[in-house]
Amino acid sequence: MDIQNANLKVVKFGGSSLADAEHFKMVADIIHADPARCYVVPSAPGKRFSADTKVTDMLYECYNVAASGGDIDEVFGKVCERYNLIIDGLGMDYDLTEEFNHIKWAILHHAGRDYAASRGEYLNGLVLAKYLGFDFIDPAHYVRFFDNGVFDAETSNTLLAEELKNHRTGVVPGFYGSMPNGTIRTFSRGGSDITGSVVARAVCADLYENWTDVSGFLMADPRIVEDPKPIKFITYRELRELSYMGAGVLHEDAIFPVRYAGIPINIRNTNRPKDEGTMIVPHTDVYDTENIITGVAGKKGFTIINIEKAMMNAETGFGRKVLEVIEHENISFEHLPSGIDTMCVILSTAEIDSCRERLISRIQATVEPDSITTEDGLALIAVVGRAMVKSKGTAVRVFKAAANAGVNIRMIDQGSSELNIIIGVDASDFEKTLQAIYAEFVRW
Repeated sequence: MDIQNANLKVVKFGGSSLADAEHFKMVADIIHADPARCYVVPSAPGKRFSADTKVTDMLYECYNVAASGGDIDEVFGKVCERYNLIIDGLGMDYDLTEEFNHIKWAILHHAGRDYAASRGEYLNGLVLAKYLGFDFIDPAHYVRFFDNGVFDAETSNTLLAEELKNHRTGVVPGFYGSMPNGTIRTFSRGGSDITGSVVARAVCADLYENWTDVSGFLMADPRIVEDPKPIKFITYRELRELSYMGAGVLHEDAIFPVRYAGIPINIRNTNRPKDEGTMIVPHTDVYDTENIITGVAGKKGFTIINIEKAMMNAETGFGRKVLEVIEHENISFEHLPSGIDTMCVILSTAEIDSCRERLISRIQATVEPDSITTEDGLALIAVVGRAMVKSKGTAVRVFKAAANAGVNIRMIDQGSSELNIIIGVDASDFEKTLQAIYAEFVRW
């Protein structure tokens, strides 16, 4: 699509884009440069420098101190100072004293951890709306969660769509909504991305722009691969795979509302607004002719449960019984590489640490295997690309790159769609494997 000529855009700005008054000015310039940018979703102020503290973290500290009966004056004073510095730096005649007093009182009177954390976005939304001359729309009235804390997408979409019809322009703070009883509920950290996506769906936007501090999505983690290439176009499915495997920039749950509505996402850099960034689209026929893969990502911290039993393949329901034991512990499995008489289950080490012995004992009692062992220290790496299905020998090249780097592959999994190949390696080999695979497929 022609992003310059989109009729209606929802724009979300992350904490680094709204960390201080100078960034507020940059954000205002970006918004006013395009009349299609009608609805804005802000995060709370982020770090101004590496040793700085995010406002959300200060608010969490306020809650923790208050919950333990301590005095929050000092840390809450720092929160107030951040906003007053922004207001003064913008030359605004705007006083948040009444809001500060109410928030402090609510935290001290047990309004809850989510309430405390959400006030960063709330206050930033008030300041940004005032500075832009936009309407302020409090998502507590329109973004809803079920009693169990799960986001209620359909109710939220209905309420927001109806309300936003009344506002030609508006600022909707990210990160939070409300429970059926009216208490504040937040998304997980980074959840302003989700709010932006929800707003984009509600107004049937032509484009959802997500502004951050990088010029789009990169083909690999720049902390591991030196100067990785940017991705110009990526599909929702590819992004979902890479985000799940640890690639940053966009909260993985933010994909679903706009994917459902078929709305593209444009990842942009607030500090380099002329950069086109990355377009995330439902589908595309655009391919990088020089590169088969779209990106490579991974993460550490997995455990393999190895189960062996003679004639396992002839035992009806064997796999289901194993997975039911895991489900009983409220644990999700990552992968299930299996053989005729073997079954391996890949799980998050952090999730099973508290119940490891009980989990193994229950599997032992349920399916009576010949042997069952666990191995920690596994890292998973996903090689993702829509062009892989049209390219012969992709898997061979992945394995060759690992072998040439002196790495032993401990697990292989490829989906039937051929969109991705996932391998498991020792955590100690993670970085060099990812570097080797990137070097194999990406040519400058």
